[in-house]
Amino acid sequence: MLAHDDHIALALSGGKDSLSLLNILVKLERRFPQSRLTAICVDEGIEGYRDEALFLAAKECTRLGIEQVTVSYKDLFGTTTDEIVKSNSDKTPCAYCGVLRRKAINKAASMVGATKIATAHNLDDEVQTVLLNILHGDPARLVRSAPVLRDMRGRFLTRIKPFYDTPEKEIALYAYLSGLEFQSLACPHSGEALRNDIRAFLNQMDQKHAGTKFTLQGSAERLRELLTENGHDVELNDCEKCGDPTPHRFCEACIMLETAFA
Repeated sequence: MLAHDDHIALALSGGKDSLSLLNILVKLERRFPQSRLTAICVDEGIEGYRDEALFLAAKECTRLGIEQVTVSYKDLFGTTTDEIVKSNSDKTPCAYCGVLRRKAINKAASMVGATKIATAHNLDDEVQTVLLNILHGDPARLVRSAPVLRDMRGRFLTRIKPFYDTPEKEIALYAYLSGLEFQSLACPHSGEALRNDIRAFLNQMDQKHAGTKFTLQGSAERLRELLTENGHDVELNDCEKCGDPTPHRFCEACIMLETAFA
């Protein structure tokens, strides 16, 4: 995942996962003087929720002496998650926020000159996404959710997920034992997400049948290999609106922003 001279842009939310990863990457970064670590924070514009997370993220970055860059939906896209929710939208808030957050992180990482983007997605996150993709009828998306995602065409920065095979409860234990101060409040919009039902289902299955999450992850890896071997790749164009790479005329973020206020 890492090279000795990488400039890593870490997507830092202020939650237990990303703050734990920040502390671990800081330890690694200090062993390799040629490397660099920058924390990327995104303000989605969620009143009463994001402010606390940004404060905790900034506090930890200051303690560790790590550069932090914050970008906002308002500055990048001219709107916020709360404003999108209030509009006549046919999608859940999480559907919009996930797409826009990825775009915001990509822009911030490019802005600071990073060579890789690190996210704190854990085992639970990953297997939930596997089932989400299957339930949405898009198993080919598994190719784009690998623990190390490299674009040989150079259109995207390499993305890495160091916690890919680490259960959420183990990260929580690490955060508590390390004395990390993290946001535990759930996003006020998260109650509408299908992911919540999938999370509850997988937790129940893993409790009754230990190892279910690891088994599902292994199945996803084998499917990913088969899809890759069979050339499941897409040709990329430049979005006609923002210029970002996309398999369509317009990127998903631009389409969402257009339809949210149509």
